Amino acid sequence: METEQTMQILDHAAASPTSAAGPEPLRFDTKIAVLLRDDLPVWQRLNVTAFLVSGLGAELPEVVGEPYADAGGNRYLPMFRQPVMIFEGAGETLTAAHTRALGRGLPLAVFTSDLFRTGNDRDNRAAVRAVAADRLDLVGLAVHGPRNAVDKVLKGARMHP
Repeated sequence: METEQTMQILDHAAASPTSAAGPEPLRFDTKIAVLLRDDLPVWQRLNVTAFLVSGLGAELPEVVGEPYADAGGNRYLPMFRQPVMIFEGAGETLTAAHTRALGRGLPLAVFTSDLFRTGNDRDNRAAVRAVAADRLDLVGLAVHGPRNAVDKVLKGARMHP
């Protein structure tokens, strides 16, 4: 599932200090990926992505790096240690990816169409809880795990343009 574009992003984002031969790319053993339904408006894609990755950072502290600071001593919040790869696909692609991620026991965050109609965290959780896993109307999911396992989960998805 690795594309040339993906490798360029990974190589650029994770380049180690330069050696005599130039920068050496750092390859991560794991992958953070977001899969979005391809019919969402741009503002919803951005909103869903933000919600989904927040779950990974909260549940998996090892994916979050150290806080940042600028030369003036201003401190900034930490971010993920590695790039977040964004994919898209039809509803069926999300359903299949969801099933594969559950089957592999990978850490998974979901966003369903019902969540666009709720106004708070409690109602969001209730909306997901009210629907069986195989009937969720998924508009996005985020997954973290070994690169090859995440690639298999995302089979049929394409890189977000």
